[in-house]
Amino acid sequence: MFVQPHGLTIDHDGNIWVTDQSAKDGKGEQAIKFSPEGRILMTLGKAGIAGSGPEMFNGPCDVAVAANGDIFVADGHGGDTNARVVKFSKDGKFIKAWGKKGSGPSEFDTLHRLAMDSRGRLFVADRGNNRIQIFDQDGNFIAQWHQFGRPSGIFISKNDTLYSVDSQSDEMTNPGVKRGIRIGSAKDGSVEWFIPDLSPDPRIALAEGVSVNSRGDIYAAGVSSMGLHKFVRN
Repeated sequence: MFVQPHGLTIDHDGNIWVTDQSAKDGKGEQAIKFSPEGRILMTLGKAGIAGSGPEMFNGPCDVAVAANGDIFVADGHGGDTNARVVKFSKDGKFIKAWGKKGSGPSEFDTLHRLAMDSRGRLFVADRGNNRIQIFDQDGNFIAQWHQFGRPSGIFISKNDTLYSVDSQSDEMTNPGVKRGIRIGSAKDGSVEWFIPDLSPDPRIALAEGVSVNSRGDIYAAGVSSMGLHKFVRN
């Protein structure tokens, strides 16, 4: 049922959101909400059609859901795709969109992941610009952080610990920055720990996605490595 499933989010009610990033044969370019049992509850976007209208996507990467049920979609995967955040009500009605292609505040280049902290601030992994951008839920720019590398994946725990996995930094894209997982605070932006990417082959990154369980164990999803990596806290 998918063309290129790209992002996966579990909301506060245990529902599963999947973004399908590409279009082919009448499928894709959607964000789909499933029940924990796999029943489709909602679809956003027009199946198989890419666009920039209020109810269309072009390269959707991820979904974040606020405590009140409002839905945020990271719409754009670089190149000729969109470069914006799209906000919907909990029943799927379009509210607003913000952002465009660029490198300034509220501009994006590959919105690869979304996360939300305990205050409800929206964190955007603006990978192509080597930064995380932070917004309120109305789209007002708050801050940008470069200290978490070139983020392919971000995750914020209940105690506001921020995990950012960098799968692309090199001397061309982000000089002087090493690939790996940075762990710090979503409250003040401090970086406390770093798990380096020790792959001897620069073409094989540690991971693009990151998640953490209640014990603090880290799971990193490898794309080029085709593996799931687990780091145990001790």
